[in-house]
Parts: sequence; structure tokens; C-alpha cells
Amino acid sequence: MDLFTLTRDELPSAVCPVSGRWVVSGYSAVRSVLADPVTYLPDNALTAVTPVRPAALRSLVRARFSLPPTLANNSSSSHTGLRRLVASFLTPARVAAMEPRIVSLALERLDGVDLVSDLAWDLPCIVLLELLGLSSVDVPALKAWSAASLEFFWGDVSPSRQLELAGPVGEFHQWLVSRYHARDGALFEALADFGVSAEDAAGLCYFLLIAGQETTTQLLSVAFDRALRDRSLWARLGSPGVAEEFVEDVLRTAPPVVTWRRVTSRPVVLDGVSLPAGAELVLLLAGAFDSNGRHMAFGYGRHYCLGAGLARLEAAVVLRTVASKLPDLELASLEPPPMLQLLSFRAPLSVPVRCPMSQFDGERPRVG
Repeated sequence: MDLFTLTRDELPSAVCPVSGRWVVSGYSAVRSVLADPVTYLPDNALTAVTPVRPAALRSLVRARFSLPPTLANNSSSSHTGLRRLVASFLTPARVAAMEPRIVSLALERLDGVDLVSDLAWDLPCIVLLELLGLSSVDVPALKAWSAASLEFFWGDVSPSRQLELAGPVGEFHQWLVSRYHARDGALFEALADFGVSAEDAAGLCYFLLIAGQETTTQLLSVAFDRALRDRSLWARLGSPGVAEEFVEDVLRTAPPVVTWRRVTSRPVVLDGVSLPAGAELVLLLAGAFDSNGRHMAFGYGRHYCLGAGLARLEAAVVLRTVASKLPDLELASLEPPPMLQLLSFRAPLSVPVRCPMSQFDGERPRVG
């Protein structure tokens, strides 16, 4: 079995050894791991899947790159305060207030030929930056750094490719440090006022600015591809509540974050299987849901995703807006799309679309 293409159907039991790691699947088993951060530490959550080779490591050292434990990989007492600080930017009220802005951004992007590159690619990034009070950000540069980082940390990469990716990974870190020292933006000001060091601030912001928008881009990509393959569903997405229900179904069955990692702090028995201390676990989040539809797409417990509400809102609002404005929109091809295929992230890289002339009274938009 290949960890980078693994599905629940390939596993004979809830806890299985695969490629030197233990894969954990099923709602109950995954939930029990995430509910116990003392036995199952998050310390390896952001560790590169492919060990960093000397050449790439030297490149990161030159950039003074470091990822101290802050949020997703933090099992220490500092986690609570840092999490509370970031959560203050993503309160339900602040997130809900972004809905008109999300609608506006979606409407501005209706004339594209690909729902990934022309809509889903930058919309979540712009929304996140505005919520965090970060202005004057080169969005294409941030997206390039994000894509390189995802591949560097979660990809099955060759030594030469890893060295190539180390450049933008280091650049991103240096940019974050410079923004922190300049107190450039509300988030960096808040971190400095809280007493967070430059190194910790850069480490925290590194994956916050990646996870906070890349995963929503991926969620939109999966949702658009699925919805446009079901004409009946696409026709209903503009109705109240339908988009929200559909988003939850995508999160249950095909979330953008398909796996996450933990490491055991002590010998433990999980679902009848004895695991040694230091066992690396790969939690299969995709398809991990119970009979009531509760799922693990955003994790569980003290590391539950801070951006869950924002991702849900963005996905539902964008889907509803596009389906309402372009009811006749259709896929340009029914062939399976090219996929982002990393250990923890899987989503279509492209959703090309076309729109029949009949639905427009005037000049046909640049779709298809």
C-alpha cells in the first residue's frame, strides 16, 4: 500500500502497519487518538514526510529557518495562550461579517475558465489576510510559497526537488520574520504584544498562513468538481441550506486534509493493537464519520481547526453564489481532474468549465 494514495477501502483493520508507520482509520479510533494529546503527541504533525537531505538542510540553515512548536505541533503549555490569541481574529462574529466580502470576491471571479485557478486559488487567501489584518501582501508570492511548502513537508520528493523547494520555503520564513520585526499588520502586532519571539511568531504564522487558505482552496476545488458532476445537485445549490449540507458531505467523505499525524509518548493499546512508544501514526481523516454524520475533517480536541467556521462559510457561500449566478455552468471535461497528491492533502488542481450562450442576455462572460 502507498501512503500517498491510501484509501480506507485498502485497510483490513482500524490500525494497520504501512510503510514504517501505523495508519489509523475509522471514526472511533481516530477520535480516541485526537482526544488524548498526552498519549498521542502532535509533535510530528509538521515534520517533513520525506527526511530533509543535507543539501536542502543547508539551504534552510542559511535562511535561518525553524519551526518551533506553536500550534499544530505543540504539546507544551504555551499552546493554549497562542491558540487563544489566534482565535481572537477568527471569532464567529468576525467570520460571519465576512460573508458580503466573500460574495463580492466570488462575483468578481465568475468570468474565469477554471474554477480553481480563476476563483478558488486566491479568494480564501484574500479573506484570511483581511481577517488577520495583513495588508500589502503579494498574494501570488504567498500562494507560491504555500504550494512549495506543502510539497516540501508532505510530498514524496526527490533530493533535487527537495533542494529546489527549500529556496521558497526559506524565503517565506524570512518574509515572516521581516514582517514581525516591522510589526507590519495586526497579527504581528498582537504576537509582539503577547511577548512572542520572532522565531516563534514566524513558526506560528508559517503554517497559519498556509493552512488557513490552502485547505479552503482545496475544499472548494473538491466541492466544485463533485457538484458539477451532479446536475440535479448543482440546480439546488442556490436554495437555502443545500450548499451547507453538501459541504458537510464533502468534508465527511473527501476532505482536503485526508490524513494527519501523531506520535505515541508511551506504549499503548489502540483498538486491540499494541503500539510502542515513538510509533508514528497516520490518522486517516477521510471517511472517518459516525452514524450521525459527525466527522474528523477538522480534527478533534485541543487541536481542533481554528478555521473550521471560516472554511465552512467560504465554501457554502461561494458554491451558492456561483450556482445561483451560473445555473448552466458545466464541466469542460468529464475526465478525472489532475490531482494534488500529498500525504495529507488531496484535491483537484483544475476544474475547467464552460457556460452555454443561452443563459446570457448580453455579451457572453469569459467562461469556457
